[in-house]
Amino acid sequence: MDSCIQWLGLKTAPGVGNRLFLNLIQHFGEADKVFSASREALLQVEGVNDRLVSAIQGYKIPKEVEEDLLLSRKNGVRIITFSDREYPPLLRHIHDPPPVLYVYGRLYPDSLNIAIVGSRNATPYGRTVTEHLSGDLVRRGFIVVSGMARGIDSAAHIGALAAGGKTVAVLGCGLGTVYPAENKRLFHRIAENGAVVSEFPFLTSPEAHNFPVRNRIISGMSLGAVIVEATNQSGSLITARLAAEQGREVFAVPGSISSFKSMGTHRLIKQGAKLVEHADDIVEELNMAQPAPSVHVKEELTIRLTPEEKEILDELSPYPVHIDKLVRRLSLSAGRVSGLLLQLELKGLVTQSPGKFFARSEI
Repeated sequence: MDSCIQWLGLKTAPGVGNRLFLNLIQHFGEADKVFSASREALLQVEGVNDRLVSAIQGYKIPKEVEEDLLLSRKNGVRIITFSDREYPPLLRHIHDPPPVLYVYGRLYPDSLNIAIVGSRNATPYGRTVTEHLSGDLVRRGFIVVSGMARGIDSAAHIGALAAGGKTVAVLGCGLGTVYPAENKRLFHRIAENGAVVSEFPFLTSPEAHNFPVRNRIISGMSLGAVIVEATNQSGSLITARLAAEQGREVFAVPGSISSFKSMGTHRLIKQGAKLVEHADDIVEELNMAQPAPSVHVKEELTIRLTPEEKEILDELSPYPVHIDKLVRRLSLSAGRVSGLLLQLELKGLVTQSPGKFFARSEI
């Protein structure tokens, strides 16, 4: 029988959680040896009792397991087991590493991984900071790990890809489902320049309880986790907590003191997270040698501004403001302000959000 079926089958056996699975593999070496082991041999494994012996020895691997494996392979997805060399080495050392990973693309076991996560409802400031930070990190040789969610996660992957780097997305569903659906193109771009990963069977839907579970993989395969724009109730704070529990570094990007979307990140900084303004802060905290500047870094371009354009730009911040508020602040007509904002958008200095909200696009 295919060894992958044995691994996947043992994962579905009643009472065999991730921790017990690891104990069994460490004792027997392979999943097929677990199923063929004697009662006496099984009882030597920590966590195994008579009830579990009966469950394992009498367990018939469901047909769905083989169907899951065949469907995965048909769609170009590989199964990486805990004993495979490609399995992320840092992930092996967390409390409950996933026994198997479904991988679309390629993992690099010797890579230096940094996780970047944050709010799904990101501000233009948050997305811009994330893309710049992610790009700077991959230029320094890191691989960026995130969850491919809307907002900060997507910006982290996009920033890495735009800089010509590699990135890994860890999903809270099976790889047969692209979630969110609008990230289908990003899903395949990530796989071409890294990997999309899940511990869930291929057709698993994106259930809410799956996402906190997958967060331990994002932090577990990384040297540290960077949190960008998190409210006090953000799921990104779960990733930060897990990173700390796993002995990883926790970083946080500061935001506006008036933005509730930065309250969680500011709380992390108060609790001891490393404040991050640029990639050098991360390199320094990890005690890594400062690499030479990339030859691909673009030179800054000087953009000419008219006095009126500069006046409007001075009124903007990375946080969106409605056009009506700008008109009230300036001694210009609404039509003139609208035209100037368009010119600033074309110059790449301003971004517009739905509802006629505008923000500076530069950091």
